[in-house]
Amino acid sequence: MRKYLQLLMLLLSIGVFAQENESRFNFQIENKNVLEVLNEIEQEAGVTFYLDEKWVSDKNYSGNFTNETLENILETIFKETNLNFFRLNDSKIIITQNNIIYKDLPEGFFGKEEIDSVKENTNYTRISSNPVFSNIEASNKNTITRTVRIGKENLTNTRSGYTIRGYAKTAEQGQPISNLSIILNGKNSGAVTKDDGFYELEVPMGTSILKTSSLGIEPSTTRIIVFNDGELNFNLNESVEFLDEVIVEANAAKNVEEALSGSTELVVEETKNIPLVLGERDVLKVATTLPGISTAGEGAAGFNVRGGSTDQNLILLDNAVIYNPSHFFGIFQALNPFTTKDLKILKGGIPSEYGGRLSSVFDITSKDADNEKFSGEAAVGPVTSNVALEIPVVKGKSGLLVGGRGTYSGWILRSLKDESLNNSKASFYDAIAKYTHVVNDKNTLRAMGYYSSDAFSITSDSVYGYNNRLLSFQWDHQFNEKNTASLIVANSNYEFNIGYEGNSDSNFDLGFVVDETEAKFKFTYLHSKAHKFDYGLSAKLYNVQPGNLEPNGGNSIVDTKIIPNEKAVEAALYVSDNFKVSDKLLIDVGLRYSMFATLGTADARVYEENMPKNEETLVETVSYDTNEVVETYGGPEIRLSARYFLGPDLSVKASYNSTYQYIHRLSNTTTISPIDTWKLSDNNIKPQKGRQVGLGLYKNLEGNQYEISLEGYYKEADNLLDFKVGSELLLNETIETETLQGDGQAYGVEFLIRKNSGKLNGWLGYTYSRSFLKLDSEFAEERVNNGAYFPTNYDKPHDFSAVMNYKLTKRYSLSANLSYQTGRPVTYPVARYNFNNSEYVVYSNRNEFRIPDYYRLDLGINIEGNHKIKKLAHSFWNISVYNVLGRNNPYSVFFVTENGELKAYQSSIFSIPVPTITYNFKF
Repeated sequence: MRKYLQLLMLLLSIGVFAQENESRFNFQIENKNVLEVLNEIEQEAGVTFYLDEKWVSDKNYSGNFTNETLENILETIFKETNLNFFRLNDSKIIITQNNIIYKDLPEGFFGKEEIDSVKENTNYTRISSNPVFSNIEASNKNTITRTVRIGKENLTNTRSGYTIRGYAKTAEQGQPISNLSIILNGKNSGAVTKDDGFYELEVPMGTSILKTSSLGIEPSTTRIIVFNDGELNFNLNESVEFLDEVIVEANAAKNVEEALSGSTELVVEETKNIPLVLGERDVLKVATTLPGISTAGEGAAGFNVRGGSTDQNLILLDNAVIYNPSHFFGIFQALNPFTTKDLKILKGGIPSEYGGRLSSVFDITSKDADNEKFSGEAAVGPVTSNVALEIPVVKGKSGLLVGGRGTYSGWILRSLKDESLNNSKASFYDAIAKYTHVVNDKNTLRAMGYYSSDAFSITSDSVYGYNNRLLSFQWDHQFNEKNTASLIVANSNYEFNIGYEGNSDSNFDLGFVVDETEAKFKFTYLHSKAHKFDYGLSAKLYNVQPGNLEPNGGNSIVDTKIIPNEKAVEAALYVSDNFKVSDKLLIDVGLRYSMFATLGTADARVYEENMPKNEETLVETVSYDTNEVVETYGGPEIRLSARYFLGPDLSVKASYNSTYQYIHRLSNTTTISPIDTWKLSDNNIKPQKGRQVGLGLYKNLEGNQYEISLEGYYKEADNLLDFKVGSELLLNETIETETLQGDGQAYGVEFLIRKNSGKLNGWLGYTYSRSFLKLDSEFAEERVNNGAYFPTNYDKPHDFSAVMNYKLTKRYSLSANLSYQTGRPVTYPVARYNFNNSEYVVYSNRNEFRIPDYYRLDLGINIEGNHKIKKLAHSFWNISVYNVLGRNNPYSVFFVTENGELKAYQSSIFSIPVPTITYNFKF
């Protein structure tokens, strides 16, 4: 044996590379293919390379070598590749991929322990100085979809484990796959992809098996042979069941496992089967079918979340604030469904990252464009048409998403049974563009621009218009495996205008603008398995033009009136810790400190303390120069959420939030109006402050197929804004004399049962909630309902929704949407009396009565095109009927005196069944 061993050692040591008088060479290489470079070296150095040419067919190299040894030249050329080399003798050099050929046998090569291991394992791969044996069972061989070699072996590297990282995307669309589980087979470790599909995983050296799994994605099994740190990307196929089953996405047992309560995620693609008015796919309308979220009525813009007003919701599109997220009086959303990826709703435990609103956060994310191939989606409906295109810019690196929507909706107004609307018109459009660039595995850039515009005319002499403009930029950077950061810069602009052109000399233009610019730094630190820290800071600049009235045309005698601009800054610092106390207890605790300052130029009016604000109580007017601080507010905001496992799929959650809101909506209507204005807090109008506690039970059944949740909440608020009867809000320089601020109170219980898969899927939701306001003062003019709590305009005790989809076949399904709500409060006239030959009306206490209850049933049939992979386009038909029962649901009730009689009237939006056919196609 010793003789054979000595012979083997002699043969392997023949090719000792370094010699005392080794030859040196000069080469000048200008962007040449590596194979061509090796050919030149062969001719000059008299050597022959042995390799597989495909290893270097796509690699180029540039560089200059002067008086360098052949060993140094090859090491430099192969430095940025996964190639190694071994000199067998003076004339032969062997090129290897990833691994190294060794000239010495490793210590203990024939040791007993290793011989026993060879007997017990049928397969092994020699990749370093110690043999590493594969422990792959024979049953896995037929399921492995590919084998990948990662990294380049290095003689000086003595590590036993390495880091692999990469991105997971869908094979067809190139969309990032979030929440994909990547499990290291046979090891108690793995990783989950982030929102952009990125993951990072520690693996041992040698051969391992990686398995991937996610809802709606076909599983895969990959054999990896790891030599060093490296990159491994996944391009995975979507499973057919993804389109067939889930309507609202539930990431495995996330609803039971996470600490946050009252949070929901909606995926836009999965809401396409829900029948909605005029066939428009609308994720914001779908959100109102969930417990705790409602609207003031049919066709109403804005949302009332857990007893809050419409201005208490922070609505974000790629980190930029949308002030009016609706088109056409609230009937349509102002978002292109084909460019929108998903919507995250936070109404219970709100992370400390978010601030500025009391009730909820609607965090909307648009898609990242496919950077591999051109694709698109379009739809044609009776009222709108949509299109979205995904255009690769740099293949595999960057892509551009563009989308646009337009309407031909004027015929709807003209078809309503109201002669005054015969000459009316309405139109809207919106457009979005988003550029995504993956610089490398540590840096990703995103830039988004959005614009929407509405124009409508109810009468022949007035044109109303409003628009949103959003810009955002985001740079995501990974410092290392524990630290990541994002830099966000966003600008939001909302404005409305009214143009009046009559037959007289009173033509005018009236406008309003609110503009905000925000910069935010976000950091995440993975301290350990028990602690994950999120921290950051933000700063926001507000500029508000409260209103301007100008004459329109040379003959107009309207006087110009401009309300002085408002300016303010808002800043915040935040930190949170997602703390795993034990296997059962998880706590997410956060602290946010927000600050607000009203800035000049401004004239601040000062009134007598504890007196009504009017001209008689005005003490003085103080002038402030540009950027001089007028008034400051601020304070700590506590965010606390906790989850405790009562069983493997049963948890109880509790939360407490305190929040500040420094900007207020001025409106006399219950819902968002196109002519609403916004007012910054100042020395007379204080910021709103809110506190909320919540407690809930969460249960999953049958492998997360069913989700059940029951959650209760209680809210208190200070300085809620309301208005005096008959108040004038437009072009009012002394708006504080028309406002009232009081205390709010809301409580409720929310129940949800959801089925995520199977032929029948969908959810049932029920909410019992109450919302009250108290406006009390020692002065009668500032007191409402004798200073007692009274129901808010959006108080609806009972709210029930059922959303169901039944799969007849893989291509055909039936959908139904049932909704019931208690009628909202209203103030009625209760008596009349005569005084000095004049008749007066006596009204009830504010919001003492209610309009009739609301209920509606929608039905639809969905037809998908065949599921052949190779075809020009994939089609989808939706045939639906909105309000099948023809229920004449009242939107509002109002009173008019006609011929000395007081008459009550009811207004409705859709009082008859509305059929719709919509055609969608992808290419």
